[in-house]
Amino acid sequence: MSPLTPPTADRVSAPTEERNPATTAIDAVPTVEVLRLLNAEDTRVPTAVAALLPTLATVVDETVHRLRAGGRVHYFGAGTSGRVAVMDAAELIPTFGLPPGLVVAHIAGGPNALTIPVEGAEDSPTGGATDAADVTSADVVVGLTASGRAPYVAGALQAARTAGAYTVLISANPNAALAPAADIHLGADTGPEAIAGSTRLKAATAQKLLLNSLSTAAMIALGHTYSNLMVDLTATNGKLRGRVLTILTEATGLPEAACATTLAATNGELKTALVCLLGEVTPPEARRALTAASGQVRAALAASART
Repeated sequence: MSPLTPPTADRVSAPTEERNPATTAIDAVPTVEVLRLLNAEDTRVPTAVAALLPTLATVVDETVHRLRAGGRVHYFGAGTSGRVAVMDAAELIPTFGLPPGLVVAHIAGGPNALTIPVEGAEDSPTGGATDAADVTSADVVVGLTASGRAPYVAGALQAARTAGAYTVLISANPNAALAPAADIHLGADTGPEAIAGSTRLKAATAQKLLLNSLSTAAMIALGHTYSNLMVDLTATNGKLRGRVLTILTEATGLPEAACATTLAATNGELKTALVCLLGEVTPPEARRALTAASGQVRAALAASART
């Protein structure tokens, strides 16, 4: 029998693949010390993300501009990065009342890869390019890869650039190989993982913080909040219906009964009810003010006060 040919090894040079000198004895210490070591590494993540906030602000502003102009946002990632992307995109729908398809997450290997790893899909730039086939010049494309080199993400970014989209790379490698493939690189310097190469740890946390901040800041700018309250949430269950009423009472300071009455009069439209109560206007007047203000509650209230 001829010897088996070993699979081709692709040695990745990235901070996340290095051994962490602080955790070399992590398998020889008590459980509470294991947890302390993991927690100590986790504390590095917010600082690494904070260093990127000025650059992230540029991405948010461009994203808001393109969404207002009719564009969409696409996330592309493989493995853990793809799962982080899918989670963020999915949660925008009930949280901010976003229509499905406005922020779209693509994961290498397709939906099945959410629960059953399809690790080989990460190596396919063609797969990334195929998934990015409907990207247009109006869109924002965010590629997520801990190492900063995933071929699937490379293919997506290349296709997006060819289409004329605004491209962003989010990684845990300040010197990511794919940085030149994107207009903006957000490379969080989280250092070696507690378990070498386990990017579901600090790298994933950094990507989640960056993506959550990007999408949340964009939603705030687009008027999906009033103060720090969600005013476009989709009340699809009992808990959320209760939250709608709570938001209305907290925002107005009025009794729950009065808020419930106005909410019923506006067919459950939280924003409309809010403008009715705070601006002391009728539902039709509130709707007209919100339309003129592109859904911004503060601007609608200001306009109502002037009339």
